[in-house]
Amino acid sequence: MTAYRLDGHPLPPLRPASTRRGWMDDTPDGFAYRCLPLTAANGHGWEVQGQTGFEAWWTGGPSPEDVVLRVLKPGGLAPASHFGHGVLTFPLPVLLRTAPGQVLWVSGPPNAPKDGIAPLTGLVETDWSPMGFTMNWRFTRPNHVVRFLPGEAVAFFFPLPRDLLARTVPQTRRLAENPELAAAHAAWSASRGRFNAALKQPGSPERAEGWQRDYHRGQRAAGHPTRPRARPFPAPEG
Repeated sequence: MTAYRLDGHPLPPLRPASTRRGWMDDTPDGFAYRCLPLTAANGHGWEVQGQTGFEAWWTGGPSPEDVVLRVLKPGGLAPASHFGHGVLTFPLPVLLRTAPGQVLWVSGPPNAPKDGIAPLTGLVETDWSPMGFTMNWRFTRPNHVVRFLPGEAVAFFFPLPRDLLARTVPQTRRLAENPELAAAHAAWSASRGRFNAALKQPGSPERAEGWQRDYHRGQRAAGHPTRPRARPFPAPEG
């Protein structure tokens, strides 16, 4: 995947997506991070960082002028109201290209809800398109002020095979038809039941451990990494 800097524009800040979320940090002992699928999704891609601190709200009307912006700290990647109907647009001055047969899933950072506004999601054909794209958010209700801070992620993207959906053939079967998988599921279910029962026993090793960590340790991952990390983009030359 290549990020081409457009003439006359600095490359926007691109970084491997963070697995951290403020609301997850605030859960007791950070227990939300025990959900590995949640944490893995947080970091499964790259983020575009905003550079302008601002507040914005939508008055409820259909025109671009019905979105009001108030800049708090000027910087790059300033948003605009372009499409109307409560849509806030971030122009992204970069041309991203992927390998043949790969497209980009583009949205906001996952598991990072923002009150009053929601990221829109697009599938961008970056394997052939010579065009850039914008990142758009839509207000979910009028007259509610939202705030973006400098450094906050305004877009999130990751590549996937263009034909993956077409090649996927849905099936339904009884679990007993796959004895190996059925046995593994039964073993996991029994282990979870024993662990949860032992959690109720004062002084038990399970209570001291607090939660079952096999999945996080990769003990059932068959050698596959459970949390692959995105590589950083190198600094642009010149």
